Amino acid sequence: MKKIITSFMLLAMLCGLSAPALAEEAIATAAVAVETLAASAVEVAPAAEAAVEAAAPVPDKGDTTWMLLSTLLVILMIVPGLSLFYGGLVRAKNMLSVLSQVFAIFALISILWVIYGYTLAFGDGGGFNWMIGDLSKLFLAGVTADSTAATFTDGVVIPELSFVAFQLTFAAITTALIIGGFAERIKFSALLVFSALWFTLSYLPIAHMVWATGGYLFEMGALDFAGGTVVHINAGIAALVGAIVIGKRIGYGKEPMAPHNLPMTMIGASLLWVGWFGFNAGSNLEATGGAALALLNTIVATGAAALAWMFAEWMLRGKPSMLGIASGAIAGLVAVTPAAGLVGPMGAIILGAIAGPVCLWAVSGLKRSLGYDDSLDVFGIHAVGGIIGAIGTGIFVSPALGGVGVADYAMMGQVMTQATGVLITVVWSAVVAFVCFKLVDLTIGLRVSEEAEREGLDTSTHGERAYNV
Repeated sequence: MKKIITSFMLLAMLCGLSAPALAEEAIATAAVAVETLAASAVEVAPAAEAAVEAAAPVPDKGDTTWMLLSTLLVILMIVPGLSLFYGGLVRAKNMLSVLSQVFAIFALISILWVIYGYTLAFGDGGGFNWMIGDLSKLFLAGVTADSTAATFTDGVVIPELSFVAFQLTFAAITTALIIGGFAERIKFSALLVFSALWFTLSYLPIAHMVWATGGYLFEMGALDFAGGTVVHINAGIAALVGAIVIGKRIGYGKEPMAPHNLPMTMIGASLLWVGWFGFNAGSNLEATGGAALALLNTIVATGAAALAWMFAEWMLRGKPSMLGIASGAIAGLVAVTPAAGLVGPMGAIILGAIAGPVCLWAVSGLKRSLGYDDSLDVFGIHAVGGIIGAIGTGIFVSPALGGVGVADYAMMGQVMTQATGVLITVVWSAVVAFVCFKLVDLTIGLRVSEEAEREGLDTSTHGERAYNV
């Protein structure tokens, strides 16, 4: 500013003006300039503050780490957890067939998910948004390392790629669960074609309706924290339909078909329980107290169900079996899945205590009376346990019973909403599964030959043996 004034004074001397007059003029000009700058600063300050407020939220490293870890835990559930659990339950001649089926389905659904599954499950389907998403993110278009996905807290986000990967594992394990209904008798090629069809026509619409904004059940207010309807009821019903359409195993009810390796089943169940912490607690999408609640509930509900099944079996059959304890644990895990982050620990214990004996009845009394051959009891544990959990969530979400509560909560109304979600899932999955099984049967056939079934799928389909002794 001094330099400006000096310049003006020199210029005045050269032009014959009086220095004092020019100095006054220069000072006045400088004052106006200062006022203009001050006014500009006042205008810029709010704009800068607004820009800061409008800045996109940045994912927290802790939340990101938790989602990546949860994804890995769910993969542990599938390969090797589910593989070993199912593998130990079949006869030795079919051990590798089950391992191959789970492994191949995981690989197949992983690819289909990133090609079109993610966008159809979580996209905005416009006029069809009540049922399915759109194709705007086909081949993950626009999903980058910098794009984000919303969580349950306003202004909190996680990397979208972590959400894509996490949800991929849900789609994969849901489809893989189904094979237990007709293990030991389905063609490998038929299974792969069915899996692709059912994933597209049943899993994706149900996932969208339950979990995506605008989805029919989501907007209705149906609660499903981690997949009681989307995963367990959906898969359990499809497994039952498959067991009925494909038919019973040769010799079912006449020949012994005991599990060939229960220690392997126990190891698989243990891996499932560990992986389920990612499944349930990861569904919180943030590393907060909500995740801790879901994790604790996953422990206590499972323990309650394992004990309840064990004691019920002990009373009915005189002996507590290891398979019963493991099966009870899975029933508890299934039942608490839709409720994990929504109910209190006492509510979770009650859900587990109910699921244990009810699922025991479903895999023994109900199965025997109806006469279907659900090889590994997918319907009896996953569908029945999922229904218990889904309906029970409507009850135990009540703050009066230790739940977290939801807006405008009324117990009877919420239970009816939960029941509606269950009914829609049952009907949708059953119809889609039946149509898909029939289409595959009419084209390439569903079942292996009698000779191949008697020989065992390990050698007849895959040309190898699990054991060479």
